[in-house]
Amino acid sequence: MITAVTLVRPSKNISDVEPKSIKKKWKDKTFAAGVNREEIEQATAELGVDLWEFHVPLVLKAMRDHAADLGLDGSKFSGDLQEKNRRSTRIAC
Repeated sequence: MITAVTLVRPSKNISDVEPKSIKKKWKDKTFAAGVNREEIEQATAELGVDLWEFHVPLVLKAMRDHAADLGLDGSKFSGDLQEKNRRSTRIAC
């Protein structure tokens, strides 16, 4: 879910994602439809932690700490964009 929210952002950078953004997309059952929301809610309840106050922020922080390894730091996107711009410039010249 967090990855999907990140990848629909223009920057493709997890640093730009906030828990409230994830929560908004969570409510849209067509977004990341393969994510079993009920299972996640049940698991956090069984652990005795709040999904939005504890779990999502914790996972988001962990993913941010490893953003480059996960390909969620926006660098691949910016590199692709730079390459596309270089090709467009060569073609235009």
